Amino acid sequence: MARKNLLAGLADAEEKEQAGPTAPYAIRGASKSMIRSVGELAKQADAYLEGEHVVELDPHAIDGSFVSDRMEDDREQYQDLLEAIRERGQDTPILVRPHPSREGRYMIVFGHRRVRVARELGRKVRAVVKAIDDKTHVIAQGQENSARANLSFVEKAVFAERLEGMGYGRDVISSALASNAAAVSKMISVVNRIPAIIISQIGPAPAVGRERWVELSLLVSKKPEIASEILSDPKFSQLESNDRFERLFAAFNAKGKPIRKTTAKPAPRTWAPADRSISATLKRGGRTATIALGSANGPRFAEWISDNLDSLYEAFKKSEKQ
Repeated sequence: MARKNLLAGLADAEEKEQAGPTAPYAIRGASKSMIRSVGELAKQADAYLEGEHVVELDPHAIDGSFVSDRMEDDREQYQDLLEAIRERGQDTPILVRPHPSREGRYMIVFGHRRVRVARELGRKVRAVVKAIDDKTHVIAQGQENSARANLSFVEKAVFAERLEGMGYGRDVISSALASNAAAVSKMISVVNRIPAIIISQIGPAPAVGRERWVELSLLVSKKPEIASEILSDPKFSQLESNDRFERLFAAFNAKGKPIRKTTAKPAPRTWAPADRSISATLKRGGRTATIALGSANGPRFAEWISDNLDSLYEAFKKSEKQ
């Protein structure tokens, strides 16, 4: 059975639960339910096209997405795709939207390589056209490419950082990458620590996982000058992407010592009323927090808080619901 208005439903999912006998999870907003596996993510990607009318478009009338999620294109995989489409045609349509600023043109949501193949073969490209907004666009693009394109950790991290730079919240980024808030935070911290030129020179490094990138980011942040000599070596660019990562990592960690991964402690927060009769300092660490009260009225205010904890907690719960 075709699902009705699926991409519009993506935006509506922030307000309505999408459930059924085949749905292992409920969607109650962009970040509240993360897709649990690549298989489930692939089903979500298929749903964007399910039951929709497929048209044939001139690939030269289609522009790329406004945000890129790939660093390099695997030439061998692209050639396999080209030969497959040459022999049996395009099995799966792409998703496009009417271009938001160019009349008569379209913008790719996902399917960049199929458009490129169609141009090279001189054929029309099979597509589903959906009028969607930018937010739905990046969610659909991220979910489909995470399921189909085997994006590496750093490609996802760069995509996440680009989305945040465009003003999208962590909830949208989490939904687009099918990752929880902690994973997205780690992605963005890695990209923020490593200069963009270094990431660009290394490339996607598909065999390198999250922890190795975190380790490199910690090393680079301490001695970024080491990279200049390595990147300027002509032999470096001739290496395969995974090897470029390992070459740079070895240069930063010449002694081969384990990388200590420390979590920065939040800075203490302070507060004082206008009359300065109380000073309050909040310190957080893990699952605990401490408030220290000082100055003339500090001890008495602490006792008052202690006597009114029940009502204060009820007020807190009410504010959380609001």
